[in-house]
Amino acid sequence: MTLQKNAGAVRRFAKLARFGARLQNLPNKLVPPPFRLIQIGSAFWQSRALYVAARLDIAGALADDEASIETLAERVAADADALYRLLLMLVAMGVFEEVSPRCFRNNKLSSCLRQDYADSVRAMVLMHNSPEMSRPWFEQLEQGVRSGGVPFESAYGQAFYDYLDGNPEFDALFAQAMDSVEAVAGDSFATDFDWSRFERIIDVGGSKGAKSLAILKLHPQLTALVADREQVIRGAAQFWQEKGEGAALQRMRFEACDLLQAVPKAHSDKDIYLLSAVLHGFDDDTCVTVLRNVAQASADSRATIAVMEMVMPDKRADTGTASFDMQMFVNTHGRERTLAEWRRLFDASGLVLQEVVSLRTFGKILVLRAVHSTGKA
Repeated sequence: MTLQKNAGAVRRFAKLARFGARLQNLPNKLVPPPFRLIQIGSAFWQSRALYVAARLDIAGALADDEASIETLAERVAADADALYRLLLMLVAMGVFEEVSPRCFRNNKLSSCLRQDYADSVRAMVLMHNSPEMSRPWFEQLEQGVRSGGVPFESAYGQAFYDYLDGNPEFDALFAQAMDSVEAVAGDSFATDFDWSRFERIIDVGGSKGAKSLAILKLHPQLTALVADREQVIRGAAQFWQEKGEGAALQRMRFEACDLLQAVPKAHSDKDIYLLSAVLHGFDDDTCVTVLRNVAQASADSRATIAVMEMVMPDKRADTGTASFDMQMFVNTHGRERTLAEWRRLFDASGLVLQEVVSLRTFGKILVLRAVHSTGKA
């Protein structure tokens, strides 16, 4: 029996996504090639302008009001003329609105830079454009492409996750950015998959448990165990309490876990493991290690395993998908994978792919079970 829900809505989303991907290529057809290449080559100007706006918290300073450039400059401790020129560029990009000469307010896009906004992606913008994440792109990308090495490791002399362990401030920003993924991806992971079949989620590598919490709010019969690095989950319960989470939080537990060594053991076939955007950060051998640990922990109970990841098309990847893959290349030994590549990892881990559940976002949920000694899942 399928775990897919809202199949019609998911199909409509897929059609719209394909249409959107075609629209992305329109500038290549409409703009003269030399000018188009200049546009692409200077696109980092836009990302840096957006980053500075997020750093200054212009959207937060505007909130629900409008303000003159002089008032706004005073609020964010900036030079009025320089801030005006920055905002002119951002308004031209569609971020913020100039309601009258030298007077600005938030619009739909800039509101998502507000910390207090439900769909805030401020932490994501800050993380992606931080010095830690920018330096490998600017300094080491060419060498990485030539050698096949990881640009982040060339820039900092250590692996990405080791760097996180040694840099608490950046680790906290990274965790905040991961917690805001739902604003980008939506909640289809909670609505387009039939979680009602289960009683407990074991959220492996789940950070503070944002996805588990969203699922629990829709399914009162569920509990969740969130397992991640000690420094990630430390204080997670208090974090959610301070955000006003109540009943659903009472059904969550947190446990320190090194998923390269072992993961919490399932109790019954009503347990389901969730690995959301965990494996794409690892090379194939490390993925197999993690998946074997999950297979071993789930085998006796016949628990279900849900791997939520992007599935790369076999050909003609869109800009967004290809960009995610390059981000993995720059920072980790991981990659985005095709379905055939995922299948090879599952086969090597003693797991059987039972279903691919589509979502109204860029990811899919790959439903797995461990292979028993009889060869059956």
